[in-house]
Amino acid sequence: MIFQKKQPNTFYMIKYFTQLGLVGFILISACTQPPSIYRGKGNLSVKNKINSLIESLKLSTNIGIKVISLKTGNTVYELNAHSLFNPASNNKLYTHAAALAIIDTNYNFSTKVYQDGDALFLVGGGDPDLTLHALDSLARIVSESDSSFNTLILDDSFHDDRQFGEGWMWDEGSWWYAAQISALSVNDNCIDFFVSPGDLGGPAIINHFPETQYINVTNHSRTVNDTIDFEKFKIERDWENQSNHFSISGFLMDTSSTDTIYRNVNDPTLFTGTVFKEMLNNKGLNIQNIEKGLRPEKTQLIATHNSESIINSLENLMVESDNLTAELTIKLIGRIISGDQGNWDNGLMAVKSFLNDEVGIDTSTFSMKDGSGVSRYNYSSPNHFIKLLTWVYETPSIRNNFTQTLPKGGINGTLANRNFSENVIAKTGSLSSVTSLSGYIFTQKGESLAFSILMNGFPGSSAPYRNLQDQIVNLLEDL
Repeated sequence: MIFQKKQPNTFYMIKYFTQLGLVGFILISACTQPPSIYRGKGNLSVKNKINSLIESLKLSTNIGIKVISLKTGNTVYELNAHSLFNPASNNKLYTHAAALAIIDTNYNFSTKVYQDGDALFLVGGGDPDLTLHALDSLARIVSESDSSFNTLILDDSFHDDRQFGEGWMWDEGSWWYAAQISALSVNDNCIDFFVSPGDLGGPAIINHFPETQYINVTNHSRTVNDTIDFEKFKIERDWENQSNHFSISGFLMDTSSTDTIYRNVNDPTLFTGTVFKEMLNNKGLNIQNIEKGLRPEKTQLIATHNSESIINSLENLMVESDNLTAELTIKLIGRIISGDQGNWDNGLMAVKSFLNDEVGIDTSTFSMKDGSGVSRYNYSSPNHFIKLLTWVYETPSIRNNFTQTLPKGGINGTLANRNFSENVIAKTGSLSSVTSLSGYIFTQKGESLAFSILMNGFPGSSAPYRNLQDQIVNLLEDL
């Protein structure tokens, strides 16, 4: 259950922040009114333009912004830069920088198969990008051995068995972004549903990948040719009962093209193992039993899949904003630093130590509860992100890998459809009532800027607030 923090008395908030010289602190603004503008440091011309833009749009949100010149270190613009906001996936900026600083970029994940008598052991190595094709290749190697096997044992002990981060909402449900976390994962711990219209009046045509008995599907959808009393098409897993039963409902227009919908599964370790067992049996083996357990030391290695270097996973982390990768990266950092089984506790401790000791962020002034930004317990300020982005830019051993793996404006990932040029590289963040954007702008006149825009507490769609971010960034790019 997520509890809401008790809000401090507004009078004392005003008194406290007035003493600090932060008149007009945005978080005390009524949520039904446009934000009051805190006129802090910055270039006067830029301040006037951005303040006018914010005020003219009359959006109801809490907003914090900071922009600095990376050449001079001077503040170009700031608004409530010390205030704390939920950053959503901007949290991945911390995870990404720490991973590049702590993990050898040549590191690769290993998924291995061992045997002991008639037992096979599938051992996960925390690979966030293990594909069904790679898993099938392992099954083929096993099937080509001269041995027969009866039992498949799944060992996911590379990391702990906690599948949800602290502060994750209980009702995130079956969406791709809320996939459970396991050191033995495959296909993003999701089922790919391919949806096409069927005969008029009949159910939609549904295929899924992988084809596995691990799930079952009930299809109550209907193909229609008009929008009268139209019911939204849905694919939902029965997550409340922790099952892998998927219900398909709603209407699909007969003119629709084939679409792919991704839904997560319950218990990714058992999902991966079941699919592997089915692959083995399809290749002529006869695996009867499947269970979770630990691989004994005296077992024989018979197959290994090594991933590409971790830099490829980190690029996926940032460009696609992949939450599974973020959390497995946090646990890997914890394992490397502690020498023990990876978990959120030792991973987050290692990341915060890095941010405090190397980057210079006072980690007592913010909250980081996961690596992805799904947690509602994460809080950061624009100042925190500017501190990180400045450190990255000034650290040659980190800078290139960091900037080259960020989404690029109008080109890829979460910035592909934003109104930016490729001179903007940044990380987006999105949760209900949260939208954020932090990164770098390389202006037309050769200036290099670091910026962070955090918005919280708005009702409804984030579209107008993202549009405001776009306008601010475009204004800055023209400097």
